[in-house]
Amino acid sequence: MKIWPLPPLGLLALGVGLVPLAAQPAAAPARATVDLSALRPANGLTARQDGALLQLGWPISANEEGSLTLNLEAGQPLIEALGARKAGQATPETIRRVDPLVLITEGERDLQNPAGWVAFFDNPPLRAYRTFAMTIDKKSVRVASEGARTVVTVGDVTAGSFKGLFQFTLFRQSALILTEAVVQTQANGRAILYDAGLLSGGRPSWRHDVWLDPQGQLHRAEVDINRVAGPLAVAQRTLVAEGPAGAVAAFPPPHQYFYPLDFATNLGFAWIGSYGGEWPRGYGFGIHQPPLGDKRWVPWFNAPPGTDQRLGIFYLVSSGDARQALEEVARLTRNDRFKALPGYRTFTSHFHHEHTLELMRKRQDLGSPTAMPDELKSPDLLRTFKARGIEIVHLAEFHNGETPRMPADRRLLQLKTMHEECARLSDGEFLLLPGEEPNVHLGGHWLSFFPKPVYWVLNRAAGKPFVEDVPGYGKVYHVGSPADVLKLMETENGLMWTAHARIKGSRTFPDTYRDTSFFHSDHFLGAAWKSMPADLSLPRLGSRVLDLGDDFANWGEQKYVVGEVDIFRVEPDMETYAHMNINYLKLDRLPRYADGWQPVLDVLRAGRFFVTTGEMLIPEFTVGGRESGESLPRPAGGATVELRARLEWTFPPNFAEIVSGDGKQVYRQRVDLTNEAAYGTRELRVPVDLTNRTWVRLEVWDAARNGAFTQPVWIK
Repeated sequence: MKIWPLPPLGLLALGVGLVPLAAQPAAAPARATVDLSALRPANGLTARQDGALLQLGWPISANEEGSLTLNLEAGQPLIEALGARKAGQATPETIRRVDPLVLITEGERDLQNPAGWVAFFDNPPLRAYRTFAMTIDKKSVRVASEGARTVVTVGDVTAGSFKGLFQFTLFRQSALILTEAVVQTQANGRAILYDAGLLSGGRPSWRHDVWLDPQGQLHRAEVDINRVAGPLAVAQRTLVAEGPAGAVAAFPPPHQYFYPLDFATNLGFAWIGSYGGEWPRGYGFGIHQPPLGDKRWVPWFNAPPGTDQRLGIFYLVSSGDARQALEEVARLTRNDRFKALPGYRTFTSHFHHEHTLELMRKRQDLGSPTAMPDELKSPDLLRTFKARGIEIVHLAEFHNGETPRMPADRRLLQLKTMHEECARLSDGEFLLLPGEEPNVHLGGHWLSFFPKPVYWVLNRAAGKPFVEDVPGYGKVYHVGSPADVLKLMETENGLMWTAHARIKGSRTFPDTYRDTSFFHSDHFLGAAWKSMPADLSLPRLGSRVLDLGDDFANWGEQKYVVGEVDIFRVEPDMETYAHMNINYLKLDRLPRYADGWQPVLDVLRAGRFFVTTGEMLIPEFTVGGRESGESLPRPAGGATVELRARLEWTFPPNFAEIVSGDGKQVYRQRVDLTNEAAYGTRELRVPVDLTNRTWVRLEVWDAARNGAFTQPVWIK
């Protein structure tokens, strides 16, 4: 069913299918009422109402304070002033008289598709969609303390079929401000995108717009009100407004804002410029999601009816200049780099870069089977991985549909080339490891991982031996059934697991084969985790596979969940960090490629690792003295044991959750962390009742929905 006419494609992204502000309900009250009854002075925030102005101040550091002044008079910009000041300075005026701008793009989820809400192979931009500008009715304002935070709620807001409230969250001892339109729709089947930012109705109070381009070059442009609002490709997802009194940076939640795509191309996720005509007039800046994505499968965000969709953008206020603000934002993601932890190695999996096939094509063009083209001597994927602090990469090559039917001679040459390239590109600080997504014989999509180079052909014919010696390759395996695959994994001590479980090509897997011999084998690791489908109402990312991991444990299977990325190119100017997660393997040293990498597989098989988006770390975790993957004897004389964990984070944390099960149910014990400030550590020591439980694990999430989770401790 098409609910709107399809807007023309190919227009400027911020102007496609928009509904003018004039079509929205007008604000009615002259001035909002303010409720300060839930504000606690101990939070350090001061709130003072002076006529129509509500002035808020909070400590950023020992000598710096953040300031936000709201104008509660109807018809006036909501934000009167925003910035940071050093002790003894006057009220900052980095940004004055601006309105929050939120654009909600409403499309349709194809609920006739069997995948329904668990959709990746869907394309809302190829059906009817429309974009609506949010309006704010300042009928009421509530200021409330929540842990170390202060939440200012303004309502009501409306955009299309969505209605709700607008919130500012101020964090004690932090320059961060999170603004969110918290909205619901009662319409079914909605898929959405959103843009957000600040819009000045008059001449902007800041002088320069500053950003880093995807190559890392700094740009400082004078404000030009004749510049038409449009997308801008920036590094680290950040744009800064700079004035004489300081700077304000705008950026999205670094992972939550990016729904899954095949390519991590930087599509211009910031916007800058002026709106006009029937639109809210003015000049501004903020974050942007292009409706057409990478023009492949573009699933957008789920927005089921009755769910609180939190459409957020962060601002960072600084009394310094734009470069200082950019550096402070970069700290939150450790400069888009996964931190080195003593005793751990960083491991990432599932990349369809197809370096091997690219090299073979270029060699064919050059007429030499051994040539090394200059552009591939030190390929871009190598520089990109190393810049992200990644030490071990597990590939997923040959994902083109030809491999299952490929003749043995072509197949073996491809494998040999991949093995040689992985050896050449590995060194004492980095391992590039062969891997595939073969997708044959078992059902659904799955990944293979061996502890050394292995030659195997996927289409064993009748009468063909399982293994034979082939000149130039040595031992070659032929597989043609699930039994053959399992036998290969047992013989070569390999691992396999479900790729993108319960979605995409594995929508009904591993559930469909949970009773098979290969699934019960300890060579079947479990499933891979990624944040899809995307839903902005959830307090965590990737619930699909977190729930599957709990199902594994309740089924009585000692399986584990490994983080995956699943993209098709890896280039330095791509937005790879937003689409990534990482596995921290408990491994003292990096193996040498020439010696094989059995220790990597051993750590995975034993569950001695945790998964994270990077900002939240769990370097220590035990239950009753047992680490993840280990077994805890059932406590004698009582079922309460102590969970200990050391947490480290950048963004202010929201909560930790102790998740356990008894073979039938899943239990959750939440530990509130909203009293903690940004850039902190904490030693958790929590008594946990494990009566009749058979497993227990830990996950932790922050204010940007970044998170980390452990593998289970098993209770015997």
